[in-house]
Amino acid sequence: MRNYLTSLMIVLAAVLAFSTVASAQTAEGQAGQQPAADRGRARGRGEANAPSATATLPFDPHDFSGIWMGRGGAFNTLSKDPPPMTPWGQARYDAAKPGIGPRAQPLGNDPQMSCDPIGYPRIAFYNAYPMEFVQTKDRLIEFFDFFYTHRTIYLDGQKLPDDPEPTWYGYSVGRWEGNTLVVQTVGFNDQSWLDNDGHPHSDQMRIEERFQRVDHDTIESTMTLTDPKAYTMPWVSDKKTWKLSPKQVMREDLCAPSDEETYKKDMREPAAKKN
Repeated sequence: MRNYLTSLMIVLAAVLAFSTVASAQTAEGQAGQQPAADRGRARGRGEANAPSATATLPFDPHDFSGIWMGRGGAFNTLSKDPPPMTPWGQARYDAAKPGIGPRAQPLGNDPQMSCDPIGYPRIAFYNAYPMEFVQTKDRLIEFFDFFYTHRTIYLDGQKLPDDPEPTWYGYSVGRWEGNTLVVQTVGFNDQSWLDNDGHPHSDQMRIEERFQRVDHDTIESTMTLTDPKAYTMPWVSDKKTWKLSPKQVMREDLCAPSDEETYKKDMREPAAKKN
């Protein structure tokens, strides 16, 4: 979380001093680049992007166990081309005030700035932070370093609930189609954002993901988000690539409300007054 706050400090300074340059830089960031501080963290904690000598080792395509880092694609969002929004979705989007990106405001209303759970799928889009799969015979648990949280994908053949209680990360079940893991998720509340830019979703959102381990070191995934209350058509993601990163360490990257409040008073409020 400290690195995320550092990213915001950099962006706020850029907005105040060089608003034109900041707009161009943050637009690039929203198109798939992480903020500068997060890119530095990824370089400091990750391995090189060159092909690994272990990629050709034998592997079980039905075993995702390990620590992985996101590589490639528009990892700040599903894709660079969101579908048209409904009037409800557009109103929610217009009311969102991001802290970073081309629509950044020093005093935004990003839910994570008050340490609300970041929600799914947004939690999966921070490729400067590792993610770990822990797999058993009847479930796949996906741990996220960012916000130090997890979700469970049930692999025991159970069905999606008919009337799930709304949650931040939904209720997920998976099944194998050959070597592709197909995951269906429902049961979301409407309180989180989909990405840093503030794209909304409703409690009608459903997500289908397809994961495939294509070699020893690589998992590829795609996502189709369907939310008729917020979007006029499904939002299909670009392909995300995850690289096995055994040297990574999962850390307790918690969002502490007391730290966020201090940051708001010391950085965000003074920046807003100067803007």
